Amino acid sequence: MKYYDLLIGIAAFLAAHILAFFQLNGQFFKIDWFRKNEVLVAAFGFILSFFYIWGTKYTVNGFGGLLWPARFIGFGVGMIIYAIGVWYFFSEGVNPKTFVSLILAVLLICIQVLWK
Repeated sequence: MKYYDLLIGIAAFLAAHILAFFQLNGQFFKIDWFRKNEVLVAAFGFILSFFYIWGTKYTVNGFGGLLWPARFIGFGVGMIIYAIGVWYFFSEGVNPKTFVSLILAVLLICIQVLWK
C-alpha cells in the first residue's frame, strides 16, 4: 500500500465532497447568490470533476490498482462531509439511524485502509 498516494487521494475526495456540498446545497443558504447563479454554480462542476478524478486515481494507486477500496473510501468520506455540513450549516441533528449510518461509513473506510 502506498500511503502517500492514499493520503493525496483522500485529500482530493475531501475537497471534492466539500465543494460538492456547497454546489448542491448552497441554494438553501440564506445567501441568494447560489439561487441567482445556478448556471455558474453548475458550470463549476467541470472543475469539481477533476477532484473526483484525482481522488480516484491516487486512491486506486495507493491500493496497488484495486478499484473497490477507492469507491468505498470516496463514499465514506462523502457521508462524513455531508453529515458535518448539514449539522454545521443547517443545524440538523443526527438521529439514531443517521448515527449508525455514519459509524458504518467510518468502519467502511477503516476496513479498506487498515485490513491487510
